[in-house]
Amino acid sequence: MDIKEETIAILKQFDIGNKLSYLPVLPKASVLIPLFVKNGELYTLMTLRSKELKTSAGEVCFPGGKRDPSDRDDVDTALREAEEEIGLSPEGVQVVCRLFPIINKSGLLVTPVVGFIEESFYPCPNPAEVSAVFTVPLDFFTSKKEHCAAHGAAGMVGPLHSFHFVDPDSGSQYHIWGLTAMLAILVAALALRKQPEFDVGFDSEDPLSFFQQILHRRISKL
Repeated sequence: MDIKEETIAILKQFDIGNKLSYLPVLPKASVLIPLFVKNGELYTLMTLRSKELKTSAGEVCFPGGKRDPSDRDDVDTALREAEEEIGLSPEGVQVVCRLFPIINKSGLLVTPVVGFIEESFYPCPNPAEVSAVFTVPLDFFTSKKEHCAAHGAAGMVGPLHSFHFVDPDSGSQYHIWGLTAMLAILVAALALRKQPEFDVGFDSEDPLSFFQQILHRRISKL
């Protein structure tokens, strides 16, 4: 079994299925966490949001956005947004799973959708939404080398994670933090079967209870 097949088999175990059908109706959003294999290693692809946007301007994110009335489900939302933002065709994504959703600072229920893309994918960013696209080795998000964390951040359960990443191809520096950093850590810990070198607040073997706790705390305050 190669690294891609092995990773797919691991991640499928964490698909949420219909475990959240009991949740109240909340405004929804999805992000696509694209993975690919390069030189035998797992990588993910991230974007830098345009400074012209009204929300999260100039921040590092995964491709994604709010649910559209025409979207059939969370996966549809993630694939549509990825196509709009970086020109990634839905046919070019092998969807693997949906992970546990998190309520973001705007009160949206954000579902992470993990999928594999080809290493050869060449992004065509929409300049109205995205100012840069870059790739990061997944194990970067398990290392404490460029990581720092703040505790007691407003509205956060557990630490607020932050990474500084220098893209070796362009030399550009990126600050990856908040929800995006948490999702990157989660996928890295699950896919690589590796507990990060820093405190994350969840067990990489069974992250479900931690994210359920976060969700229930946030919902109780709505």
